[in-house]
Amino acid sequence: MTLWRRYGWETALAALLLIEILAFGLVNPRMLDINLLLFSTSDFICIGIVALPLTMVIVSGGIDISFGSTIGLCAIALGVMFQGGIPLPLAIVLTLLLGALCGAINAALIIYTGVNPLVITLGTMYLFGGSALLLSGISGATGYEGIGGFPAAFTDFANLAPFGLPVPLLFFIICVALFWLLMHRTHIGRNVFLIGQNTRVAHYSATPVNRTLYALYAITGLAAAVAATLLVSYFGSARSDLGTSFLMPAITAVVLGGANIYGGSGSIIGTALAALLVGYLQQGLQMAGIPNQISSALSGALLIVVVVGRSISLHRHQIHDWLQRRRTARQA
Repeated sequence: MTLWRRYGWETALAALLLIEILAFGLVNPRMLDINLLLFSTSDFICIGIVALPLTMVIVSGGIDISFGSTIGLCAIALGVMFQGGIPLPLAIVLTLLLGALCGAINAALIIYTGVNPLVITLGTMYLFGGSALLLSGISGATGYEGIGGFPAAFTDFANLAPFGLPVPLLFFIICVALFWLLMHRTHIGRNVFLIGQNTRVAHYSATPVNRTLYALYAITGLAAAVAATLLVSYFGSARSDLGTSFLMPAITAVVLGGANIYGGSGSIIGTALAALLVGYLQQGLQMAGIPNQISSALSGALLIVVVVGRSISLHRHQIHDWLQRRRTARQA
């Protein structure tokens, strides 16, 4: 009973994931092919890689909607650096540092201005996105072609399958393990929950709030840079638009995974399962011949349903008291 109370939502998500795959398998039997299930994750698993640290940001009471633009900026920066003659290994390291820097900029603006994180990251979303377009224009990488010509060893990397698993999926599994340990088994993770539950109490209890927030946003930027590098390797070209479609699915995965949008609670395993759920939903709809626009609309509807459902669940006692008062007033 205790285990069910603790992991009930994650168990429900796992069951929903299985039902979803079986349902799409009835529409298109190819969906039940294990190889297809594994290798199709390369099309969407980078959403999960970014959603994992985003979970910690949301649990802390913050939000970051600039990660899609960070992915685009890191991707095109990688291409520009390689085009400019910088050795690819060094260019990748600099790209990862750029992603972490973008996250640190978000944290600094949030901490020292006191402005709502949603407003700050909305601004940096346009700042990073505009910078990506500027770099793209300077390098002449306009349109959908982007910057190509990367070595075969790099472009083949994301398509390798060590242990029978595609590289992006392996990265995702490693990230799940690391972020689960960080959030649920370390002092830093306890600080994240405390900050999300009550920032003032966290300050009074000598919790390093600012340092923790810097780390969370920088890690989210770093994860965006990792996703950008994998996407450039997977598609074989660096483009400024690689992260444009990530915002809604990633936030949906975090909220569907059990994170409270107001902070204070969340689950890494829940986010991981929800990322697969959202990814396979998009994949299954495409295989069923449903247009991408409808798939995006369903993802948005799913996010609304989850947020409203969790809000009702959190305030069910207030709703029950209100209904009870209404009944009492009518009887009187």
